[in-house]
Amino acid sequence: MFDRIAGVYDLMNSAMTAGLHHGWRSRAADRTGLAPGDTALDLCCGTGDLTLALRERVGADGRVVGADFSERMLELANEKALDRGVPDVTFEWADALELPYSDRSFDAVTVGFGVRNLADLEAGLAEMSRVLKPGGRLVVLEITQPRRPPLSTFFSLWFDRLVPMLGRIAGDPDAYSYLPESVRNFPPPEGLAAAMDRAGLTGIRYTILAGGIIAIHSAARPG
Repeated sequence: MFDRIAGVYDLMNSAMTAGLHHGWRSRAADRTGLAPGDTALDLCCGTGDLTLALRERVGADGRVVGADFSERMLELANEKALDRGVPDVTFEWADALELPYSDRSFDAVTVGFGVRNLADLEAGLAEMSRVLKPGGRLVVLEITQPRRPPLSTFFSLWFDRLVPMLGRIAGDPDAYSYLPESVRNFPPPEGLAAAMDRAGLTGIRYTILAGGIIAIHSAARPG
């Protein structure tokens, strides 16, 4: 499915969020606390926007890896990096539930709009914690479902009706019917925070943005 929608992924993100997703990714990158020379892993990287935001923070002396299981997304991410003159970012295939990286490899791990797609959230969080260095930070940017009207009413109208309509226009109605379903089935912000706690992470906090539609969670691997 993600291979199929890769070509329209950026356009659809901008259409669904009125372009606000760029700012949300920037805030998520800031929450990592990365410094020049650090190392970072961006899981479920898609076409690489968050990966490239991390690269800006670690500089030429740092190392950033963007990983995804969609090969077409990775191809487009690599093209985007080359077009922007950032040839030293690595994009590679990886399964988020069995990461091919050593323990304590990264100063930060991020997931932007992808953690709700994991087949096993608990296993995925455990893997993210494993590859973090002691004191390293995990940052998760994700859609969440507002609970109070009028925003909850608007959210339901937008995600249950207009997003699938946009998907039909984009040529893949099934993929963009999956999106609202995946959000409904994902834990609320406090539920994700609890899962991060069970993974052994500490200093867990989350920020709600866009009136309750977006959540940024952050936590650290104990030192």
